[in-house]
Amino acid sequence: MNKQVIFKKRPIGNVEADVFELQNNAIPELEEGEILIQQHYVSLDPAMRGWMNDTKSYIPPMAIDSVMRAGSIGKVIQNNNNPKFEIGDCVTSWGGVQQYVVTNGDGWYKVDERLAPMPMYIGTLGMPGMTAYFGIQEVGKIKEGDIVLVSGAAGAVGSIVGQIAKIKGCTVIGIAGGKEKCDYIKNELGFDDAIDYKSENIYTALKKKCPKGVDVFFDNVGGLILNAALSKLRMHARVVICGAISQYNNKSKIDGPSNYLSLLVTRSTMQGMVVMDYAKDYAIAAKQMGVWMKEGKLKSREDVYEGIENFQETYNRLFSGDKNGKLVLKVIE
Repeated sequence: MNKQVIFKKRPIGNVEADVFELQNNAIPELEEGEILIQQHYVSLDPAMRGWMNDTKSYIPPMAIDSVMRAGSIGKVIQNNNNPKFEIGDCVTSWGGVQQYVVTNGDGWYKVDERLAPMPMYIGTLGMPGMTAYFGIQEVGKIKEGDIVLVSGAAGAVGSIVGQIAKIKGCTVIGIAGGKEKCDYIKNELGFDDAIDYKSENIYTALKKKCPKGVDVFFDNVGGLILNAALSKLRMHARVVICGAISQYNNKSKIDGPSNYLSLLVTRSTMQGMVVMDYAKDYAIAAKQMGVWMKEGKLKSREDVYEGIENFQETYNRLFSGDKNGKLVLKVIE
């Protein structure tokens, strides 16, 4: 039997328990060319909240009564004459929040768990890592000497963005919530400074810690923090819009930047980025980040919780901030 988290209704505001239903369904027999994957871990990401809305986006919205969309990783345990895979292969793709997946293998990729643990392949070496790698370099266009500001700096994407910027010779200031997270990005990840938005006035802190302004702002949060950062742009700065987690559960309209004319005054750019646009170069990025990890320049932290029945509770940690690093759910029993 296959335990599956089924998407039952579109949420308004916070995601409550009745949005999902845990079902236990039979695994279908394999047809010719299909494989059966036993999933070990699923990825929990802020983007999930947007997928639940019936609105135009970079990816179709979740369909009611479908398995909740999620990145995942697991192992092939049955194979009905699929030549691309062998039993025991470790594979990753968009398997959704369920324990088993029957597939013809399209869109699934083999990874080597001898080189890195499974959760890392849906974290630093997966979508969050790719987002950081291409977002800060291709969209942010960082160069040595830049002053880089990162919101959501202790999260799965922000923590990697800051480390890559440091590797590239930038000064990096991270915005995070709470002393523990601020200490983590400074003392363990090597950020030059941190702003605790929970205890500091964001405008005062930016004036103090970014006195010369900001060349690149990588935003995962939106709202007030985006507004504040726009006030500190240097000439020809780049603003990367990766996410806006502060706005995802709004019941009314999204709070957009009220001081966007800062872009005009400083001749700056603001550009959105979606990681799927860079899919053809994922292998290049993963190889480079693997090298940085071996050299001790790039650190990874996965916050792993257990039990598919705990999906909704664990998912909400994305918005409460009650997590450390990449949020992952172990679904194998």
